[in-house]
Amino acid sequence: MKKIKIFLASSKELNEDRNFFEIQMYRKCKEWLGKEIFLDLQIWEDMSAHLAADGSQSEYNKVVKGSDLFVLLAYTKVGAFTEEEFTNAFDSFKAEKKPFIFTYFKETTTPDESLEKFKQKLRDMKHYISPYKDFNDLWNKFNKELERLEVAKFEKNDFEATPAMISTITGDKNINIQGGTGNQVSINTGNTTNQHAKNITNIENIDTANFNNS
Repeated sequence: MKKIKIFLASSKELNEDRNFFEIQMYRKCKEWLGKEIFLDLQIWEDMSAHLAADGSQSEYNKVVKGSDLFVLLAYTKVGAFTEEEFTNAFDSFKAEKKPFIFTYFKETTTPDESLEKFKQKLRDMKHYISPYKDFNDLWNKFNKELERLEVAKFEKNDFEATPAMISTITGDKNINIQGGTGNQVSINTGNTTNQHAKNITNIENIDTANFNNS
């Protein structure tokens, strides 16, 4: 049985989404029993509350670093502990190429300053930010990631965001191109530009866009 450790980080304001995520993960475990894959979801509520020499958070950080996947959920704010867990996950990824990191931000019209600062931190790190509307949308997005990673035997994350994979083209309409190297996209907006892309947004004024799968 292959165990995939998944650490879920979020604040208490997303308890409903967290509970739904846990239920869906349990169902996914049952679905994948025949594939000999066990999804081991790590959440702070299930961890020991014993007093550690460096504090309980240090124990959570150890679990983060030992995970295969790190999932961060945020809504109106990002707490200090959640940000610390992300930092530990990112440092571990840079050193060990694990855990693979996924960040999901629930849509809000009342963002806290901590949320905006954290989003900018991710942009500076060239990390992909994924918005979601509700817990059904959240699971739909993450389930697709699980299916993709399962094909890769959880050994690589081909769409991990890097500076080479995220480009911005300036013009009358800003065009953001994000993705991997699987597709060649030719865009003609007066000045022809070739980019590798998975998703293209804000394209209503593009003259032509040709997609060639490789």
